Amino acid sequence: MRILMFGRGVIATIYGRVLQGAGHDVEFYVRPGRAEQHGDAVRLDWIDGRRSLLGRRVRETFRTRLRETLGPDDGFDLIILSVGHHQLAEAAAFLAPRLGPATVLVFGNLWEEPTAAVAPIPADRLVFGFPQAGGGFGDDGVLSGALMRSVIIGTTDTATASREQAVSAAFRSAGLGVRRETDMRGWLWLHFIADAGMFSEARRSGSLAAMIGNRRAFRRAFETTRELLPLLTARGVNVHRHRGSTLPFRFPRPTAAASAGATRLVPMARRSLAAHTDPDAPEARAVIEDTLREARRLGIPAPRLER
Repeated sequence: MRILMFGRGVIATIYGRVLQGAGHDVEFYVRPGRAEQHGDAVRLDWIDGRRSLLGRRVRETFRTRLRETLGPDDGFDLIILSVGHHQLAEAAAFLAPRLGPATVLVFGNLWEEPTAAVAPIPADRLVFGFPQAGGGFGDDGVLSGALMRSVIIGTTDTATASREQAVSAAFRSAGLGVRRETDMRGWLWLHFIADAGMFSEARRSGSLAAMIGNRRAFRRAFETTRELLPLLTARGVNVHRHRGSTLPFRFPRPTAAASAGATRLVPMARRSLAAHTDPDAPEARAVIEDTLREARRLGIPAPRLER
């Protein structure tokens, strides 16, 4: 499959690496002038969790093919769009006239109605999913990250089902499992308020990295998300369909203890937070602000997030 990763951020680089390793033809679109800045390779120090719970540490140099132009005749089968939710509208407007026959996998957070968030890309070209990886670039340019064993892909009953199947097959070919989510809209919005809880606590603690091993910080983050669950109901989400995913927030104390222990003792969990040292990163700030704005609009009390 001919695959274009939109950008060369953490998620694009990690998944571009494993998809290329599986034999796919992978390129990265970057803004004009960025190809020279990035160079033709990136150093990786990552934990590959595809085959074991604790994962395997890999240190390597990954050769990348970067492009600064994109047109409808470039022949991509799949474009993976993984940017901050506050950048989705700009990215979608850029991609829409340049797609050609490609499927677009929207691979990350969103807080609007899914198809509206990436208009004007046609709805029948879209697949929605979520990565299970994380990390960050250090001052030395090395990407320190972790990759879990599966990705989440939303299911659909529309004409895009064949596109969803092709996307799932690409990830499976790279040794990744695919977890199918029947209510992707609700799941994404639940993940969004979970991020609001984590990001708000990161501002209080100093950063996500500072939360590693901190039981009290995790408890406060989960309590913030718990108070936001009524916001999902107010937006039309059937929360009962996500009982398993909401359970950690309904019982924040034991979940916080488990999370603190995991981030302290499990390399993959620790690595996912350790690189995030800026509590005021643009996406984190936008998640908090957009969640608060929606809670106020719908009259849902959110005193913890307001503080």
